[in-house]
Amino acid sequence: MVLRMTQSHPRISKAVIPAAGLGTRFLPATKATPKEMLPVVDKPAIQYVVEEAVGAGLHDVLMITGRNKRPLEDHFDRNYELEEALYRKGDHERLDRIRASNDLATMHYVRQGDPRGLGHAVLCAAPHVGSQPFAVLLGDDLIDPRDPLLARMVEVQEREGGSVVALMEVDPAQIHLYGCAAVEPTNEADVVKVTDLVEKPEPAEAPSNYAIIGRYVLDPAVFGILRETEPGRGGEIQLTDALHKLATDERTGGPVHGVVFKGRRYDTGDRGDYLRAIVRLACERDDLGPEFRSWLRRYVTEEM
Repeated sequence: MVLRMTQSHPRISKAVIPAAGLGTRFLPATKATPKEMLPVVDKPAIQYVVEEAVGAGLHDVLMITGRNKRPLEDHFDRNYELEEALYRKGDHERLDRIRASNDLATMHYVRQGDPRGLGHAVLCAAPHVGSQPFAVLLGDDLIDPRDPLLARMVEVQEREGGSVVALMEVDPAQIHLYGCAAVEPTNEADVVKVTDLVEKPEPAEAPSNYAIIGRYVLDPAVFGILRETEPGRGGEIQLTDALHKLATDERTGGPVHGVVFKGRRYDTGDRGDYLRAIVRLACERDDLGPEFRSWLRRYVTEEM
């Protein structure tokens, strides 16, 4: 199996970030604060995701929100009182840091009034996206900027058309926690052809140990399929079901390719992994890392 040689497809410019979840795994912290605003060192998790989209050249960002998500909009908006206070104090370093979030991208927001799964959240983006391919980034997965996964996915989609999903190899015993892809190799080591997708299969029934992680570049044909997709597991409209249709019948808007990611990924959707993400990112910071690593060594050797 080799990748088809095709003409270049339209440049992708829009990113969609579903952010309507309730964050129940982090209660009571998320009772009044959106889980996307929980800090990862000194930035909210959602800012890392928007920065990733912008780093891949996607400057038009639509966030799918819900009730109690107003802080997301406020974070990417101007705060004139705070800016003026920092300016008067001469604190230009912090002033530049808060202004950076204002100017990252052109931000748009739409509410998912009746949350019915990831597929439904993506469908809410249809009026904004229109007839162009677009990216979807889930906020629970933070991808290290030194490992430009999304940019690679955009490159593959613009060459091959159709849709592209991000895949990681996981322990087969854990595949039931993910959407799972059946794949065929191509002539590129990090790219596979996806021939089928299954949502959270039992390990004995999984077609591979390739798990779908929270990055997608989608053909707009997915909207028509999602409109006809019946609720699946958990009574929700599953994006995986629509991708299954695209992968198994290319006439609907396929093909579907996968980019196999082996870089640094931080899972902030689980409490333990969230803490590990903070520790890892803090350790790697030039301004925090040396002192923090020294303290961490002392803590591990003396206190544990």
